[in-house]
Amino acid sequence: QVQLVESGGGLVQAGGSLRLSCAASGRTFSAYSMGWFRQAPGMEREFVATISWRATYYADSVKGRFTISRDNARNTVYLQMNSLKPEGTAVYYCAAALTSYSTSNADEYGYWGQGTQVTVSS
Repeated sequence: QVQLVESGGGLVQAGGSLRLSCAASGRTFSAYSMGWFRQAPGMEREFVATISWRATYYADSVKGRFTISRDNARNTVYLQMNSLKPEGTAVYYCAAALTSYSTSNADEYGYWGQGTQVTVSS
C-alpha cells in the first residue's frame, strides 16, 4: 500500500515557477515509477511527466519547462514547473505505478494522491 500527499500548489503569475512535492509512504518507494498528471476544469486528466529509476518522460506541452525528479531517501518526487502558462491551471496529481519503466498511461498507476491546485494568472 502506498499513500501519496502532494504539496506546493498555489497561485502564480504567467511566466513564474512553482515546485510541487509528493511525499510517499512505504518502504519500497524506489521500486515505483512516479508520475504527475493534471486535470483542468471540465477536462480529462492528462499526463504531465513520469520518472522511473532509469528514465524520465514528459508531455510535449511541458517539455523544456518542467522537470521531474525524485529523492528515494526521502520517499519524495518533485515537479519543478518553470515558465508557467495560464493553460497550466489545473489540479495536479501525483501517482505511483509498480513498474520498472516510465509510463504515461494513467491506467497503470495504482495509487493516487488527493491533488494540489495550481492556478496561473495571465
